[in-house]
Amino acid sequence: MSTTPEPFIGEFWRGVRRRVEEASTTPAIAYTSPAFFAAEQSAVFDSAWVGVACLDELSGSGTVLVRSVGTRSVLITRDKEGTLHGFLNACRHRGTELLPADTDGLSMIRCPYHRWGYGLDGTLVATPRFTDVAVEDFDPNDYPLKRVRVDTFAGLVFANLDLTTAPLQEWFGDLGERLAGYGLQGWTVRESTTVEIQANWKLLSENFQEYYHLTWVHPELAKVSRVKDHYRWQGPGMYCGQTTTPVSGDDRSDWLAMPPAPNLDSGDATSGRFLALFPNVLLSVLPNHAFVIQLEPLAPGITRERCTWLLPSSSHAVSDDAFNLTRDFWVLVNNQDIDICERSQRGQERGGFTEGRYAVRFEEPLHRFANMLADRFDRIERIPPGDDKFSARRFGDGDPTTPGVAARQR
Repeated sequence: MSTTPEPFIGEFWRGVRRRVEEASTTPAIAYTSPAFFAAEQSAVFDSAWVGVACLDELSGSGTVLVRSVGTRSVLITRDKEGTLHGFLNACRHRGTELLPADTDGLSMIRCPYHRWGYGLDGTLVATPRFTDVAVEDFDPNDYPLKRVRVDTFAGLVFANLDLTTAPLQEWFGDLGERLAGYGLQGWTVRESTTVEIQANWKLLSENFQEYYHLTWVHPELAKVSRVKDHYRWQGPGMYCGQTTTPVSGDDRSDWLAMPPAPNLDSGDATSGRFLALFPNVLLSVLPNHAFVIQLEPLAPGITRERCTWLLPSSSHAVSDDAFNLTRDFWVLVNNQDIDICERSQRGQERGGFTEGRYAVRFEEPLHRFANMLADRFDRIERIPPGDDKFSARRFGDGDPTTPGVAARQR
C-alpha cells in the first residue's frame, strides 16, 4: 500500500476507532481538505478494489473504457477471446495518453502521437518506422501496456493498482454468496447517466448506508421501503448493507412495474438489498432491476456519479413505460439525496462543524465504513468480520422472513 502523510494516520482516527456507542464521526477535515483528499487518493483508491464499470458495458465489439482509479488513468478492455484486461493509460514509447474517453469498435489501441499500436490484450503490435534505423536490443514483447488487476463481482468490473491487496472475492467476503441467487453477472444495461455533485464522495456513500433520514428526506420512498421493514444485512467483507423486507407496493408500485428475475428464493423475491461496496459502489438490487452508482471523487467537494440501471436478461422486452416508471422514481430519490448531501457539504465547509456522534441503531454501518477508511490510512490489511448474534440483534439484523444466504448455506 502507498504511504500516507502523518497528519492523517494514527491519532487522527482516535474517535472513529472507539466502539460505535462511544465513537465520534469522521472529522470534518476529511470532507473538505485538499491535503486529505490527495492523501485519500493514495491511501484508499490506489490500493482498494475500485468499481469501474458494469460488466455488460464491455459486451460490445472493441469497447475500451477509460476510468480514473486513484491517481491513475486506466483502460479496461475485453479481447476477442472474451478475457477482461486492465492497463495504465500511457503509451510505452514516450508516455502519451492513449485514449481520452470510452471508445467503441477498436481492434487496436493506437497512440495519437507516433501511432504505436496495441492489441486489446495489451501486446505491442505496431511501431511505425521505429526501426528504419536499427534500435539495439529492442523486442516488442518487452513493451506491452502496463497491466492493472481487474476482476468481476456481482455483474460489476473492479480494478486495483496494488498487487498486495487481497483478491476481489476475498475482499467482499460473504457478499458473493448473499447475492448469488440473483445471477447479476447476466444482467444487462438498460440505461446510464452521469451527474456531477457538489459534495464529497463519502457523504454520498454514508447517506446511502443509513435509513435514519428516510422519513424526512424521502417521503415517497418511505412508502415502498418503510423504516419498520429495514434490517441491517452485512457479514464479513468490505461492504456495508441493509435490506428492506418486504418491498411494499401498497401505496406506490414504482419498483414493481417490471417482472421479477426468474428462480428467486422467497427472500430475494420480496426484498430490496442496498449495499455500499467499499470504497465507491452503491448497489441497490430489487427483484426486477438493479440501480448501480459508481462514485468518482474529483475534488474534496465534487463527485461524479455514474448511474446505471440493470435488468435481468429475461426482461429484455420490458416496455419503456414500465421501465421509465422505475427509472423516474430512482431519479426522484437520487435527486433528494443529492440535495441533502450538497447541504451537508456546505455545512462541513462553512458551518464550523468538527465531528458528531452516531445514532447507533441506524448508523452502525457508517462506523464500520469509517473504520475501513481508517484502516487504509493506517496501512492495516483487514477485512471487517461479521457480528456475534447479540450485536447483530442490537444493530437491526435478524430479518425473520428472508432465507437468502442462510438458506443457500444449509
